[in-house]
Amino acid sequence: MQHNFLKIHPRDNVLVALHDLKAQSEIRSNGTVFSLKESIRAKHKFSAQHLNVGDTIFMYGGMVGKACEPISPGEALTVDNVAHQTEDFGKRIPNLSWNKPDVSKFKSRTFDGYHRSDGQVGTGNYWVVIPLVFCENRNVSVMKDAFLEELGFVRPNKYKHYVRQLVSNFQEQAHSMEKPYVLEEELTVSPIFDNLDGIKFLTHQGGCGGTRQDAEMLCALIAGYLNNPNVAGGTILSLGCQNAQISILEERLRKFHPHFNKPLYIFEQQQEGKEEDLLTKAIAQTFQGLVVANNLKRQPATLDKLTIGLECGGSDGFSGISANPAVGHVSDVLVALGGKTILAEFPELCGVEQQLIDRCTQDDIAKKFTHLIRTYSTLAEAVGSGFDMNPSPGNIKDGLITDAMKSAGAAKKGGTSPITDVLDYAEYVKNPGLNLLCTPGNDVESTTALAGSGANIILFTTGLGTPTGNPIAPVIKISSNTDLAKRMPDIVDVDAGGIITGNKSIGQMGEALMEHIIAVASGKMKTKAQLLNQDDFIPWKRGISL
Repeated sequence: MQHNFLKIHPRDNVLVALHDLKAQSEIRSNGTVFSLKESIRAKHKFSAQHLNVGDTIFMYGGMVGKACEPISPGEALTVDNVAHQTEDFGKRIPNLSWNKPDVSKFKSRTFDGYHRSDGQVGTGNYWVVIPLVFCENRNVSVMKDAFLEELGFVRPNKYKHYVRQLVSNFQEQAHSMEKPYVLEEELTVSPIFDNLDGIKFLTHQGGCGGTRQDAEMLCALIAGYLNNPNVAGGTILSLGCQNAQISILEERLRKFHPHFNKPLYIFEQQQEGKEEDLLTKAIAQTFQGLVVANNLKRQPATLDKLTIGLECGGSDGFSGISANPAVGHVSDVLVALGGKTILAEFPELCGVEQQLIDRCTQDDIAKKFTHLIRTYSTLAEAVGSGFDMNPSPGNIKDGLITDAMKSAGAAKKGGTSPITDVLDYAEYVKNPGLNLLCTPGNDVESTTALAGSGANIILFTTGLGTPTGNPIAPVIKISSNTDLAKRMPDIVDVDAGGIITGNKSIGQMGEALMEHIIAVASGKMKTKAQLLNQDDFIPWKRGISL
């Protein structure tokens, strides 16, 4: 059934417009009747009662702001009359009661994955080429140009043909540009290696010239990518004199896996001498590694072998009531099956800290979360910012006017299960269940970290649209509303807008999403980000990004 507005939680004193509402429209909620003071756009909130200056605004059952001027029933909440405010948090008060979802439909299901010797199972089979320092970016790019087209891992660029049309028409028609142009569809290319999903060339701007901490975290992140079950092996290019030393990378790899045995080739330019010597050796050994990686074939694996990263970006006022809860249902299902999920983006957990602390299974886990989020918040404030400045102009325009409001909806991606571990940036997931990972709210820095911590699938909710992808972990994009899914079908994989219209329940949407995950994990379906070759990789320079 289509409704005009929604009260998310019985405690809430604001309502959400589910579509555009006209001024003077009559609102009936919980026995009270009032008229809208002004037109309310879909996704935005309006007050359900009279609020005085300083009164608390509740949404999702928690504090998401305070009134900074009187607000009448039926009046829109804006950045002018509402300010960010959250509840304080402290000692853990255990709240581990959990109503597990019915998982009978998925208990005997499997996906076809790549089984690694350490027991992990990949949803893909990739080779990675990564520099330890930005000085090697050019050499990585040279290798990329040498490999991709020859191996059939890159589709022809249809825009090159488009430019040829423009040039031809410009020359033929004496500078006239009136002739219409049509983009040709991309040709399909058959890869040389049937069992290899791709070779990924990652570049970055780190490794030297910054803090030693950033160099160490970069090495830990790269080690996480090499250890990720979606990676068959890797080639590392080092200059030699940089902060991010080979020894640090090797130490981190041993920490993740004492008996790491994937093919790994490391080349140091200052030792090899000429660039040509470096590149010919690196290319030859990398090719041999691809041959070895191609020997592995997909085999059935139970769903507890999935490690799913939980992410959002370009969020809107519907994200917290459609796409995010649907992802939260998936998280609960996977946790109940014995799998792992990872909820990232600490600036977007602002205001729900106590709820998460109380869901931690042990005091030391709760204390680690408290320490990490307080430290991060303090560092942000020290550079003149703060978590309260996290919402972007797009977030605000589409109804997320405080960080606490945004965070309360973002946290829904983590479902309701107990929290079994808290990971600092670049720590690798080890415990089944829901894990919290300290990352920025920046989409790409966060998805980069999720893959580095072991995610072999990433669920990414969006209300405004974003093309974000990842080189090694398939990113499944879930739209919060059907308008977005129709407007940007080339980036949206799953439309959760049926929850807004009342055509689907959160549970039904979650189950449909599970089926999509199994298809992607088995290699039977590519995500839109994969089809676009959207290989985003941005390491976090800690204390700088928010």
